Amino acid sequence: MPESAPPRARLRLRYQLILFAAVRTVMNTGHRLVYPFLPVIARGLGVDLQTAALAVSARSLLGFFGPAIGSAGDRLGRRRAMVTALMMLGVGFALVRPFPIYLVFALALALNSIAKILFDSSMQAYLGDLVQYSRRGLAIAVTELGWSLASLIGLPLVGLVIAHSGWSAAFPWIAALAFGAACVLYIVLPADGQALASRMRLSDGLRVVARHRIALAALAVGLLITTANEVVNIVFGAWLEQAFALQIVALGAASIVIGAAELAGEGFVAGFTDRLGKVRSVALGILLNSVAAILLPILGQTLPGAGVGLFLFYVTFEFTLVSAIPLMTELVPAARATVMASNISAHALGRALGALLGPALFALGFAANGVAAAGLNLLALLLLVLYVRE
Repeated sequence: MPESAPPRARLRLRYQLILFAAVRTVMNTGHRLVYPFLPVIARGLGVDLQTAALAVSARSLLGFFGPAIGSAGDRLGRRRAMVTALMMLGVGFALVRPFPIYLVFALALALNSIAKILFDSSMQAYLGDLVQYSRRGLAIAVTELGWSLASLIGLPLVGLVIAHSGWSAAFPWIAALAFGAACVLYIVLPADGQALASRMRLSDGLRVVARHRIALAALAVGLLITTANEVVNIVFGAWLEQAFALQIVALGAASIVIGAAELAGEGFVAGFTDRLGKVRSVALGILLNSVAAILLPILGQTLPGAGVGLFLFYVTFEFTLVSAIPLMTELVPAARATVMASNISAHALGRALGALLGPALFALGFAANGVAAAGLNLLALLLLVLYVRE
């Protein structure tokens, strides 16, 4: 939004940013609960860790359809797409408690993936429409608080609920909050105008993105850094449980360290990314995250060291990822929601690859996960330096 915008419009945007952060806290809690609690969920479902991880990987593979899903924000309108996404999340998670079996769990994760792609791409396109590029890093960083708050608040609460009432007990709570958030957004956000409802067709948007070399390179960078992160992310709960015999509530509390790291990363984005430049910030973040990935198994010889290592790993990744989002919003403005959906798709595919690689690497020792994450990051840095321009 330009500096010349009326004060009332700027105030309304601030309230919307806070609302987006709150809604994304609910959505991301549902998305992230599988990571620290995957061993607990696997035991509750009566399957092994690898089988449970396959459901997570299948959820991420739906990112292949991300452009088709997320481009609804261009074709149907931002508000309608966001409300629909929250309703889908609510329906999927509401089924888990009454039907606590593997197929229903996998279905809930799949609907969660579709909902996240649709909501995030539409929200980011909405902000790209309203906020000027020079200030977009700050706006995106505020909405990304919903990612760190999921770890700081959502996951510890999930841990308490699981410890008290079983592995599936948190799902209906998240479903209820998703339904409530859908109602609030429908009331608060402006109605989709005809201009939003008649954007370019999906095939046209994909054709524009496919011909944009910088956009393709940036999407490849996103895929690689999220694969690197997921290689560690998918097994850190099992690592802590195995190495330090942490119980369910303690695993939930461990997520506070990660949430604090991500909150700090988002703070660094808000303070520095617009000033340093988006590409330079992403490059710096990738380099630092590579170092943190190598240090994590070394520091993790003790529980306090593991906490420090996780903090460094997640603060640098969050700074990298969030710095890249405002960059992506401006690469192809004519197909903004399609680009953002493609970006989320690349991230989802990266998580799918990481979810497949992570447990296999973990069988060799957690150090293998750290080395693999660093190698993938350095490949992403090479692509960024060679091909991506702001």
